[in-house]
Amino acid sequence: MRLEHIATRRRFLRKSLAGFVGFSTESLRDTLRSRHDSFEAVGVPPRSRVTVACDPQLRSHLSGSLSQHIGLDSARLVRLLDIAVTNLFNTAAAQAWASVVHSGQRVGIKVNTLGGRGLSSSVQLVEAICECLQRAGVRAQDIVIWDRDTDELRRAGFRIHAGGDQVQCFGTDRVGFEDDLASFGSVGSQLSKILTQLCDVLINVPVLKDHDGAGVSISLKNMYGVIHNPNKYHPNGCNPYVADVNMLPDIRGRLRLHICDAINACYEGGPALKPEFTWQANTLLVSQDPVALDTIGWQMIEHKRAEEGLKPLAAEGRAPRYIETAADRDHHLGNHDRNHIDVVEAQLA
Repeated sequence: MRLEHIATRRRFLRKSLAGFVGFSTESLRDTLRSRHDSFEAVGVPPRSRVTVACDPQLRSHLSGSLSQHIGLDSARLVRLLDIAVTNLFNTAAAQAWASVVHSGQRVGIKVNTLGGRGLSSSVQLVEAICECLQRAGVRAQDIVIWDRDTDELRRAGFRIHAGGDQVQCFGTDRVGFEDDLASFGSVGSQLSKILTQLCDVLINVPVLKDHDGAGVSISLKNMYGVIHNPNKYHPNGCNPYVADVNMLPDIRGRLRLHICDAINACYEGGPALKPEFTWQANTLLVSQDPVALDTIGWQMIEHKRAEEGLKPLAAEGRAPRYIETAADRDHHLGNHDRNHIDVVEAQLA
C-alpha cells in the first residue's frame, strides 16, 4: 500500500495506591535517590504530575477471562479517561484535551500490541481516546491508531482501516521506515513513516507490564515500536538505549500525552502475556511526563510482586535503570525523583 494513498484518503483505590506509592526496597530507594540539584542545573521543572485513576466497577460484567477485555463498560471507560485527564490538567475535560491537540492536527495513537489480547492496549480505551479527540475538534480521518505490525494490531482486536473518512488503523509494515537514520547518543535508527509523515501530535498508550530484560515496559520503552531496529537495543537492560530513543527529535517533538493502560497489568513473565502473572488493576495512569509515569508504574509492579511473594526487580538484576538515565543531565526527559512527583488519585464513583 502506497503511503501517498493513505495520506490523502486517510476504598479500593486508596488501599492499592497507598501500597503502590509507599512501597520501597533498599534498591528502589537507591535508584530513585534525589537529583534535585541536577534538575535545577538543566532547568527541568521541579515537579511532575501523574494521575492514577481507578474504577473497581469497570468490568462489572466481566466473564473472568484475561484473554480478552471482555465486558468492559465503554461508557464508564470514557468517564474514567475524562476524570484522569481533568485531574491531570486541573481543568474541565474539554479544555484539557484542547491543550493537547488542536483542530486540523493529525494525531497518532501509538499502542502496544506485542502481548496479544489480554496484554495489549485495550481497544475500548483507544476508542475512548478517539472519542475525546473528536470532541476536541480532530477529524476522525486525521487520527491513526498504529504500532509496528498490522497483524499484531488485528490479533489485539483492532479493526484495520486505511483511507476514507474514518479513524485509520494500520502498522508500519504497510508504509515502511524513513531511509535516513535519526541519531542520539548510542542510538541510530530509521523511524516509522507513520510518525514522521502522518502525525503532528503523538499520544502514547502503553501497557503496564514486566519485561524480562528491561525490568518494566511502560511509556518510555513503548517508543521501541517506532524504530526499525529495536532488537539491537536490548543489551544492558536497554540502558541507555530507551532514554536515547526517546530523545530522537521526531519522537520528543510530537509526544503530548501518555495514557498507560493498567486495566490488565503484568508483574512477572512479560512482555508476552502470561495469564498467571496478570492482574486486573482497572486503572489508568496519565501524565505528560513519561519518566514520572514510569516511576509510579514501576512502583505499582514492585508492590504487586511483593504481594505475590516475588523478589524486587533489582534482586533479579532487572531494575529498570533506563528510567533514571532518562532523567539525567544528558536527557532530562522528565522527573524520576519520587519526592518531586505529585500523584493525583481519582476514582470513578
